[in-house]
Amino acid sequence: MRQVVVLALLLALAGSGCDRNLEPFDPNEQPVQPDLSRIFPEGAERAARVEPGLPASPGGRGAPSMAAEVAAADEGAALEGTVRLGDGQVAPPGSVLFIVARAHGGTAGPPTAVKRVPDASFPLSFRIGPEDRMIQAMPFTGPFNLSARLDSDGDAATRTPGDLQGAIAAPVPAGTTGIELVLDQAS
Repeated sequence: MRQVVVLALLLALAGSGCDRNLEPFDPNEQPVQPDLSRIFPEGAERAARVEPGLPASPGGRGAPSMAAEVAAADEGAALEGTVRLGDGQVAPPGSVLFIVARAHGGTAGPPTAVKRVPDASFPLSFRIGPEDRMIQAMPFTGPFNLSARLDSDGDAATRTPGDLQGAIAAPVPAGTTGIELVLDQAS
């Protein structure tokens, strides 16, 4: 009787220990590379690989990091221009302006760069560049879809009715200056 109980317990443990639903081994099955597009945003494959290492010493001596080299190489590609309100539009007090540069054709994943300007006064001169990247290892190369939104509650994740927004219709190449963004559409 004791052996039956022990055997029943062992079978119960063996049956509950693995829930992976393994299929039988197929010797002809070929390995397949997983689809990583849902994990990594578009353009990640062009980003420079950052090797782990020690940070530079406080005196500034030492080899610069790979991320610093990428930022330095892309430093001249900033977008510059002016954001202004449309005719008859008024900025709500305490609102925050978000200027967003997204890789042209990229709708999924984080934007390439975001500039956050609290209590903006208009017209506002702006510069958005590699230093504003969401992911520092991502290249700051164009063309970009450029937009701006004046958010009344200051939270980029929310959309309040009446928030002002505007966008440039055509893709903007990296390094473009003289851009004019007009906030003339209410959300």
